[in-house]
Amino acid sequence: MKAIAIRLKLTLLYFAMFATAACLLSLASWWMLRRSVDSTEYHDLHERTEDVQALLAQQSPNTSIEDMQKIFASIYTIRDDGKWLQVKDQDGNWLYRSRRMLAENPDLPLPDGLPARGTTSEFLQGNHYVRTLAFPIQVKGKRYSVQTGVGLNKSMALVASFCTNLLVLTPAVILLAAVGGHYMSRRALRPVANLAAEARLINDRNLDMRLPVPKAKDEISDLALTLNQMLERIDRAFVSVKAFTGNASHEMRSPIALLRTEIEVALYRPRDNEDYREILSRMHDETIHMTNLVENLLSLARADGGVEAMALMPIKVNQLFDQIRQSWGKTMQLSMLQFNVEMQPDDSVVLGDPSSVQRLLSVLLENANKYTPPGGSVTLTAVLSRECINIVVRDTGIGISRDDLPRIFDRFYRADQTGDRRSRGSGLGLALGKWIAECHGTELTVESELGVGSSFSVSLRRPNIDSRELNRESNLHLQRRS
Repeated sequence: MKAIAIRLKLTLLYFAMFATAACLLSLASWWMLRRSVDSTEYHDLHERTEDVQALLAQQSPNTSIEDMQKIFASIYTIRDDGKWLQVKDQDGNWLYRSRRMLAENPDLPLPDGLPARGTTSEFLQGNHYVRTLAFPIQVKGKRYSVQTGVGLNKSMALVASFCTNLLVLTPAVILLAAVGGHYMSRRALRPVANLAAEARLINDRNLDMRLPVPKAKDEISDLALTLNQMLERIDRAFVSVKAFTGNASHEMRSPIALLRTEIEVALYRPRDNEDYREILSRMHDETIHMTNLVENLLSLARADGGVEAMALMPIKVNQLFDQIRQSWGKTMQLSMLQFNVEMQPDDSVVLGDPSSVQRLLSVLLENANKYTPPGGSVTLTAVLSRECINIVVRDTGIGISRDDLPRIFDRFYRADQTGDRRSRGSGLGLALGKWIAECHGTELTVESELGVGSSFSVSLRRPNIDSRELNRESNLHLQRRS
């Protein structure tokens, strides 16, 4: 089933609202007119009853029935000729009955049989619709029943004319409601259409463009602000991807160019075994550099894509340090560095992803190995506290300047510009280490002084912290990165 457009929904909503209001107003007007006519007729009949009561009050209590009949006949036969009136005393004697009442002969109960507000009734006499009011009155200790009537033809014609006008006007109002609903829906959605038109102008070449925000603090301004915030995030991500792609291309081009040069030199003329061995050794170093670069690029790409999963589990610090010592001992020895691994008590355990934590420490040790001159030392140690274990990699290398410290965790940033091939790196290791630390709910910190050395540390929680909560924090971080 095809979805209904918002503009059509708003049009139908406005139409239904205005049409309902028009119908309710018409019904209310008709009801109020009928009520007003009925009230007017009731008061008219009641006034006629009061006239009869005033006439009876003027008579003497000793006036006989015959005299009363003559008095009523002399007054109402001429004044009320053709009207509807009849009067009966409490003993059932008729004091007066007009000719039209005699022709219809309606029943008139005694005063004791009538309610205090009287009773109304209607009948058709010839072409006249008549409404009567039978009302009890009391004059000088005697009670009487008075029934007066009034013709309804004028009132019915007035109500019929009003209903006819309503039947003509109400459809016209409903039609106007449909037109007004369409106009109001277009006017209500015009700001949204303007935002859509502005948004269509934004592409990958002008992501810095922003949508206009209306001055009114309403839903449209909230929508514009939300879209601008989304564009800001997209712009930052797009710039980051472009920078990442450009830097990655640049980093890959240099080792490939070096390999090509080495191969071309080797093929230029025949050489002895020693020359070929030296060239292959240099090519081997470049392939190792390229392998590390590609691994770091893939890891950061998976991190940005949110597909790098980390399962937190207990890790024994001694076992971790022993693996690090075995894998880095010979490398440090070849670099003529003293490598110290300070073992901890056997029960020292942290929560983390084993491969990720080991990779983080490898990044820090590789960094220390590259920037520590021969004869220096690199120390791996851990400091225990009640809730966490602070793992520290400390070296006696060249150190980091204060200007470079805020940027060393940025991707592709390299503080070393000496051109020493041994210290050449891609600028991705510390960025990857920072991301691994954040996924473990902590951060990678650094303290350094030029000519003295650097100290990198990361705090990992101990198992007394709920590992499920830590997994949740890690997953949330991965989701934010994606």
